Amino acid sequence: MADDIVGLEFEKPISELEVKIQELRSCAASEHLDFSDEIKVLEEKCEQLKQQIYSNLTPWQRVLIARHPQRPYTLDYIKALTTDFIELHGDRTFSEDAALIGGLAFFEGKPVVVLGHQKGRTVQESMRRNFGMPHPEGYRKALRLMKLAEKFNRPVLAFIDTPGAYPGIGAEERGQARAIALNLMEMASLKTPMICTVIGEGGSGGALAIGMGDRLLMCENAWYSVISPEGCAAILFRDSARAIDAAAALKLTAGELKAMRIVDEIIPETQGGAHRDPAFTVNALRTSLIKHLTDLQTLTPEQLLESRYQKFRSVGTWRETELEKVTKRRSKVKSA
Repeated sequence: MADDIVGLEFEKPISELEVKIQELRSCAASEHLDFSDEIKVLEEKCEQLKQQIYSNLTPWQRVLIARHPQRPYTLDYIKALTTDFIELHGDRTFSEDAALIGGLAFFEGKPVVVLGHQKGRTVQESMRRNFGMPHPEGYRKALRLMKLAEKFNRPVLAFIDTPGAYPGIGAEERGQARAIALNLMEMASLKTPMICTVIGEGGSGGALAIGMGDRLLMCENAWYSVISPEGCAAILFRDSARAIDAAAALKLTAGELKAMRIVDEIIPETQGGAHRDPAFTVNALRTSLIKHLTDLQTLTPEQLLESRYQKFRSVGTWRETELEKVTKRRSKVKSA
Protein backbone atom coordinates (compact mmCIF):
# COMPACT_ATOMS: atom_id res chain seq x y z
CA MET A 1 0.00 0.00 0.00
CA ALA A 2 1.27 3.47 -0.85
CA ASP A 3 2.12 5.72 2.08
CA ASP A 4 -0.14 8.51 0.84
CA ILE A 5 -3.35 6.44 0.69
CA VAL A 6 -6.16 8.11 2.64
CA GLY A 7 -7.73 5.69 5.14
CA LEU A 8 -11.45 5.38 5.78
CA GLU A 9 -13.01 5.34 9.24
CA PHE A 10 -13.42 1.56 9.40
CA GLU A 11 -9.78 1.14 8.26
CA LYS A 12 -8.34 2.97 11.29
CA PRO A 13 -7.14 -0.20 13.08
CA ILE A 14 -5.19 -1.14 9.93
CA SER A 15 -3.78 2.37 9.53
CA GLU A 16 -2.62 2.43 13.16
CA LEU A 17 -0.74 -0.85 12.75
CA GLU A 18 0.84 0.33 9.50
CA VAL A 19 2.02 3.51 11.21
CA LYS A 20 3.65 1.45 13.98
CA ILE A 21 5.37 -0.76 11.40
CA GLN A 22 6.67 2.29 9.56
CA GLU A 23 7.93 3.86 12.80
CA LEU A 24 9.81 0.67 13.72
CA ARG A 25 11.41 0.54 10.28
CA SER A 26 12.46 4.17 10.49
CA CYS A 27 13.87 3.68 13.98
CA ALA A 28 15.75 0.55 12.91
CA ALA A 29 17.29 2.41 9.97
CA SER A 30 18.29 5.53 11.93
CA GLU A 31 19.51 3.78 15.09
CA HIS A 32 20.99 0.73 13.34
CA LEU A 33 18.89 -1.63 15.46
CA ASP A 34 17.31 -4.96 14.57
CA PHE A 35 13.51 -4.90 14.95
CA SER A 36 12.86 -7.57 12.31
CA ASP A 37 11.08 -9.94 14.70
CA GLU A 38 8.80 -7.20 16.04
CA ILE A 39 8.07 -5.96 12.53
CA LYS A 40 7.25 -9.48 11.35
CA VAL A 41 4.77 -9.99 14.20
CA LEU A 42 3.05 -6.66 13.45
CA GLU A 43 2.93 -7.39 9.71
CA GLU A 44 1.29 -10.75 10.33
CA LYS A 45 -1.22 -9.12 12.67
CA CYS A 46 -1.91 -6.42 10.08
CA GLU A 47 -2.55 -9.00 7.34
CA GLN A 48 -4.93 -10.90 9.60
CA LEU A 49 -6.78 -7.68 10.38
CA LYS A 50 -7.03 -6.80 6.69
CA GLN A 51 -8.43 -10.23 5.90
CA GLN A 52 -10.94 -9.92 8.73
CA ILE A 53 -12.15 -6.45 7.68
CA TYR A 54 -12.06 -6.67 3.89
CA SER A 55 -13.62 -10.13 3.64
CA ASN A 56 -16.66 -8.99 5.62
CA LEU A 57 -17.41 -5.55 4.17
CA THR A 58 -20.92 -4.23 4.73
CA PRO A 59 -22.84 -2.55 1.88
CA TRP A 60 -22.21 0.86 3.50
CA GLN A 61 -18.47 0.21 3.72
CA ARG A 62 -18.44 -0.61 0.02
CA VAL A 63 -20.25 2.67 -0.64
CA LEU A 64 -17.47 4.48 1.25
CA ILE A 65 -14.80 2.69 -0.78
CA ALA A 66 -16.64 3.60 -4.01
CA ARG A 67 -16.48 7.25 -2.93
CA HIS A 68 -12.81 7.18 -1.95
CA PRO A 69 -11.15 10.38 -3.23
CA GLN A 70 -8.18 8.46 -4.63
CA ARG A 71 -10.23 5.87 -6.49
CA PRO A 72 -9.55 5.72 -10.29
CA TYR A 73 -11.93 7.88 -12.30
CA THR A 74 -13.06 7.66 -15.92
CA LEU A 75 -10.09 9.57 -17.34
CA ASP A 76 -7.73 7.27 -15.42
CA TYR A 77 -9.33 4.22 -17.03
CA ILE A 78 -9.33 5.82 -20.47
CA LYS A 79 -5.63 6.66 -20.13
CA ALA A 80 -4.77 3.15 -18.94
CA LEU A 81 -6.97 1.18 -21.35
CA THR A 82 -6.90 3.15 -24.59
CA THR A 83 -4.53 5.02 -26.88
CA ASP A 84 -4.83 8.17 -29.00
CA PHE A 85 -7.78 9.52 -27.01
CA ILE A 86 -9.32 12.64 -28.55
CA GLU A 87 -11.88 14.31 -26.32
CA LEU A 88 -14.94 15.80 -28.01
CA HIS A 89 -16.84 18.67 -26.40
CA GLY A 90 -20.30 20.19 -26.33
CA ASP A 91 -23.85 19.06 -26.99
CA ARG A 92 -24.38 21.34 -30.03
CA THR A 93 -27.34 22.87 -28.19
CA PHE A 94 -26.36 24.67 -25.00
CA SER A 95 -22.83 24.21 -23.65
CA GLU A 96 -19.99 21.92 -22.62
CA ASP A 97 -20.49 19.82 -19.48
CA ALA A 98 -17.24 18.80 -17.77
CA ALA A 99 -19.05 16.30 -15.53
CA LEU A 100 -19.43 13.91 -18.46
CA ILE A 101 -16.49 13.41 -20.79
CA GLY A 102 -16.05 11.38 -23.95
CA GLY A 103 -14.40 11.07 -27.30
CA LEU A 104 -12.63 8.81 -29.78
CA ALA A 105 -9.89 6.33 -28.91
CA PHE A 106 -8.33 2.99 -29.76
CA PHE A 107 -8.82 -0.05 -27.54
CA GLU A 108 -6.51 -2.98 -28.29
CA GLY A 109 -5.73 -1.34 -31.61
CA LYS A 110 -9.38 -1.01 -32.66
CA PRO A 111 -11.39 2.24 -32.82
CA VAL A 112 -13.96 2.83 -30.08
CA VAL A 113 -15.99 5.64 -28.58
CA VAL A 114 -15.44 6.16 -24.85
CA LEU A 115 -17.52 8.23 -22.45
CA GLY A 116 -18.23 8.49 -18.75
CA HIS A 117 -18.79 10.58 -15.65
CA GLN A 118 -15.75 12.45 -14.36
CA LYS A 119 -15.18 13.70 -10.81
CA GLY A 120 -12.45 16.01 -9.59
CA ARG A 121 -9.48 15.48 -7.29
CA THR A 122 -9.17 19.01 -5.91
CA VAL A 123 -11.89 21.35 -4.66
CA GLN A 124 -11.54 23.53 -7.74
CA GLU A 125 -11.67 20.60 -10.15
CA SER A 126 -14.59 19.04 -8.29
CA MET A 127 -16.55 22.25 -8.69
CA ARG A 128 -15.67 22.45 -12.39
CA ARG A 129 -16.75 18.83 -12.83
CA ASN A 130 -19.83 19.48 -10.64
CA PHE A 131 -18.79 16.50 -8.49
CA GLY A 132 -19.54 14.12 -11.35
CA MET A 133 -23.22 15.16 -11.62
CA PRO A 134 -24.04 16.01 -15.25
CA HIS A 135 -26.51 18.61 -16.49
CA PRO A 136 -28.81 17.82 -19.46
CA GLU A 137 -26.13 19.05 -21.86
CA GLY A 138 -23.82 16.33 -20.53
CA TYR A 139 -26.30 13.62 -21.42
CA ARG A 140 -27.00 15.21 -24.79
CA LYS A 141 -23.24 15.15 -25.44
CA ALA A 142 -23.17 11.47 -24.48
CA LEU A 143 -26.01 10.75 -26.90
CA ARG A 144 -24.21 12.65 -29.66
CA LEU A 145 -21.16 10.45 -29.11
CA MET A 146 -23.22 7.25 -29.07
CA LYS A 147 -24.92 8.17 -32.36
CA LEU A 148 -21.48 8.99 -33.78
CA ALA A 149 -20.32 5.52 -32.75
CA GLU A 150 -23.35 3.99 -34.45
CA LYS A 151 -22.73 5.94 -37.65
CA PHE A 152 -19.13 4.74 -37.95
CA ASN A 153 -19.76 1.27 -36.46
CA ARG A 154 -17.57 1.78 -33.39
CA PRO A 155 -18.27 0.02 -30.08
CA VAL A 156 -19.09 2.24 -27.09
CA LEU A 157 -17.29 1.86 -23.75
CA ALA A 158 -19.11 3.73 -20.99
CA PHE A 159 -17.80 4.31 -17.46
CA ILE A 160 -20.37 5.06 -14.75
CA ASP A 161 -19.36 7.02 -11.65
CA THR A 162 -21.92 9.54 -10.42
CA PRO A 163 -24.03 10.11 -7.31
CA GLY A 164 -26.80 11.09 -9.74
CA ALA A 165 -27.81 13.62 -12.37
CA TYR A 166 -27.63 17.23 -11.16
CA PRO A 167 -31.04 18.16 -9.65
CA GLY A 168 -30.65 21.96 -9.74
CA ILE A 169 -33.21 24.42 -11.10
CA GLY A 170 -31.17 25.19 -14.21
CA ALA A 171 -30.85 21.51 -15.07
CA GLU A 172 -34.58 20.99 -14.64
CA GLU A 173 -35.37 24.06 -16.75
CA ARG A 174 -33.21 22.69 -19.56
CA GLY A 175 -34.96 19.30 -19.52
CA GLN A 176 -32.96 16.96 -17.30
CA ALA A 177 -35.65 14.27 -17.19
CA ARG A 178 -36.23 14.39 -20.94
CA ALA A 179 -32.50 14.17 -21.67
CA ILE A 180 -32.20 11.01 -19.55
CA ALA A 181 -35.37 9.47 -21.03
CA LEU A 182 -34.20 10.21 -24.58
CA ASN A 183 -30.86 8.52 -23.90
CA LEU A 184 -32.65 5.41 -22.62
CA MET A 185 -34.81 5.26 -25.72
CA GLU A 186 -31.88 5.72 -28.10
CA MET A 187 -29.62 3.25 -26.29
CA ALA A 188 -32.34 0.61 -26.57
CA SER A 189 -32.07 0.78 -30.37
CA LEU A 190 -28.37 1.63 -30.77
CA LYS A 191 -27.01 -0.53 -33.60
CA THR A 192 -23.49 -0.91 -32.23
CA PRO A 193 -22.12 -2.84 -29.24
CA MET A 194 -22.13 -0.97 -25.93
CA ILE A 195 -20.43 -2.12 -22.73
CA CYS A 196 -21.06 -0.19 -19.52
CA THR A 197 -18.89 -0.44 -16.42
CA VAL A 198 -19.80 0.90 -12.98
CA ILE A 199 -16.38 1.97 -11.68
CA GLY A 200 -17.54 3.82 -8.56
CA GLU A 201 -20.93 5.29 -7.77
CA GLY A 202 -23.95 4.38 -9.88
CA GLY A 203 -26.68 6.70 -8.69
CA SER A 204 -30.20 6.73 -10.11
CA GLY A 205 -31.10 7.93 -13.62
CA GLY A 206 -27.84 9.84 -13.76
CA ALA A 207 -26.07 6.49 -14.01
CA LEU A 208 -28.71 4.71 -16.10
CA ALA A 209 -28.58 7.48 -18.74
CA ILE A 210 -25.33 5.98 -20.06
CA GLY A 211 -25.86 2.48 -18.63
CA MET A 212 -28.33 0.70 -20.89
CA GLY A 213 -25.79 -1.35 -22.80
CA ASP A 214 -25.38 -4.92 -24.04
CA ARG A 215 -23.23 -5.78 -21.06
CA LEU A 216 -23.12 -4.23 -17.59
CA LEU A 217 -19.87 -4.79 -15.72
CA MET A 218 -19.33 -3.62 -12.15
CA CYS A 219 -16.21 -3.16 -10.06
CA GLU A 220 -16.21 -5.20 -6.87
CA ASN A 221 -16.52 -2.22 -4.52
CA ALA A 222 -18.81 -0.05 -6.64
CA TRP A 223 -22.51 0.54 -5.95
CA TYR A 224 -25.48 0.86 -8.30
CA SER A 225 -28.97 1.83 -7.23
CA VAL A 226 -32.10 3.84 -7.99
CA ILE A 227 -31.13 6.28 -5.23
CA SER A 228 -28.22 7.05 -2.91
CA PRO A 229 -28.32 5.52 0.59
CA GLU A 230 -28.69 9.00 2.11
CA GLY A 231 -31.58 9.88 -0.19
CA CYS A 232 -33.30 6.57 0.48
CA ALA A 233 -32.91 7.01 4.26
CA ALA A 234 -34.34 10.53 4.11
CA ILE A 235 -37.42 9.32 2.21
CA LEU A 236 -38.12 5.94 3.82
CA PHE A 237 -36.84 6.48 7.35
CA ARG A 238 -37.23 10.27 7.53
CA ASP A 239 -33.62 10.33 8.73
CA SER A 240 -30.63 10.63 6.37
CA ALA A 241 -28.38 9.46 9.22
CA ARG A 242 -29.77 5.96 8.68
CA ALA A 243 -27.87 5.63 5.39
CA ILE A 244 -26.20 2.48 6.72
CA ASP A 245 -29.59 0.77 7.04
CA ALA A 246 -30.66 2.07 3.62
CA ALA A 247 -27.50 0.74 1.96
CA ALA A 248 -28.29 -2.73 3.25
CA ALA A 249 -31.94 -2.53 2.16
CA LEU A 250 -31.20 -1.25 -1.36
CA LYS A 251 -29.21 -4.34 -2.45
CA LEU A 252 -26.74 -2.08 -4.23
CA THR A 253 -23.52 -4.10 -4.11
CA ALA A 254 -21.97 -5.92 -7.07
CA GLY A 255 -22.58 -9.36 -5.57
CA GLU A 256 -26.25 -8.68 -4.87
CA LEU A 257 -26.86 -7.21 -8.32
CA LYS A 258 -25.07 -10.11 -10.01
CA ALA A 259 -27.37 -12.52 -8.16
CA MET A 260 -30.36 -10.58 -9.52
CA ARG A 261 -28.93 -10.78 -13.08
CA ILE A 262 -28.70 -7.02 -13.36
CA VAL A 263 -24.91 -7.13 -13.55
CA ASP A 264 -23.25 -9.45 -16.05
CA GLU A 265 -19.77 -9.63 -14.52
CA ILE A 266 -17.95 -8.38 -11.43
CA ILE A 267 -14.52 -6.84 -11.98
CA PRO A 268 -12.25 -7.81 -9.06
CA GLU A 269 -10.36 -5.21 -7.04
CA THR A 270 -7.29 -5.60 -4.89
CA GLN A 271 -7.79 -5.98 -1.14
CA GLY A 272 -9.04 -2.65 0.23
CA GLY A 273 -10.20 -1.15 -3.05
CA ALA A 274 -9.08 -0.17 -6.55
CA HIS A 275 -7.31 2.96 -5.24
CA ARG A 276 -4.69 0.75 -3.54
CA ASP A 277 -3.66 -0.93 -6.80
CA PRO A 278 -5.35 0.61 -9.85
CA ALA A 279 -3.34 -1.53 -12.28
CA PHE A 280 -4.88 -4.72 -10.87
CA THR A 281 -8.44 -3.54 -11.62
CA VAL A 282 -7.47 -2.02 -14.97
CA ASN A 283 -5.96 -5.33 -16.15
CA ALA A 284 -9.01 -7.28 -14.96
CA LEU A 285 -11.32 -4.85 -16.75
CA ARG A 286 -9.22 -5.02 -19.92
CA THR A 287 -9.55 -8.80 -20.01
CA SER A 288 -13.30 -8.59 -19.48
CA LEU A 289 -13.81 -5.91 -22.14
CA ILE A 290 -11.86 -7.92 -24.71
CA LYS A 291 -13.95 -11.01 -24.00
CA HIS A 292 -17.33 -9.25 -24.21
CA LEU A 293 -16.43 -7.14 -27.25
CA THR A 294 -15.29 -10.26 -29.08
CA ASP A 295 -18.64 -11.91 -28.36
CA LEU A 296 -20.76 -8.88 -29.27
CA GLN A 297 -18.96 -8.11 -32.52
CA THR A 298 -19.92 -11.51 -33.92
CA LEU A 299 -23.61 -10.49 -33.84
CA THR A 300 -25.49 -8.76 -36.63
CA PRO A 301 -27.27 -5.48 -35.75
CA GLU A 302 -30.57 -7.35 -35.60
CA GLN A 303 -29.16 -10.02 -33.28
CA LEU A 304 -27.54 -7.33 -31.14
CA LEU A 305 -30.84 -5.49 -30.63
CA GLU A 306 -32.71 -8.71 -29.88
CA SER A 307 -30.07 -9.77 -27.36
CA ARG A 308 -30.22 -6.38 -25.65
CA TYR A 309 -34.02 -6.53 -25.56
CA GLN A 310 -34.00 -9.98 -23.98
CA LYS A 311 -31.37 -8.89 -21.45
CA PHE A 312 -33.57 -6.15 -20.04
CA ARG A 313 -36.75 -8.21 -20.32
CA SER A 314 -35.16 -10.79 -18.00
CA VAL A 315 -34.57 -8.24 -15.24
CA GLY A 316 -37.24 -8.15 -12.52
CA THR A 317 -39.16 -11.28 -13.49
CA TRP A 318 -42.52 -11.82 -11.76
CA ARG A 319 -43.41 -15.25 -10.37
CA GLU A 320 -46.91 -16.59 -10.87
CA THR A 321 -47.02 -17.66 -7.20
CA GLU A 322 -46.51 -14.05 -6.15
CA LEU A 323 -49.30 -12.94 -8.47
CA GLU A 324 -51.61 -15.48 -6.85
CA LYS A 325 -50.77 -14.14 -3.38
CA VAL A 326 -51.60 -10.58 -4.46
CA THR A 327 -54.88 -11.73 -6.04
CA LYS A 328 -55.89 -13.55 -2.86
CA ARG A 329 -55.12 -10.50 -0.71
CA ARG A 330 -57.25 -8.30 -2.98
CA SER A 331 -60.14 -10.78 -2.81
CA LYS A 332 -60.00 -10.78 1.00
CA VAL A 333 -60.04 -6.97 1.12
CA LYS A 334 -63.04 -6.78 -1.22
CA SER A 335 -64.98 -9.40 0.73
CA ALA A 336 -64.25 -7.77 4.11
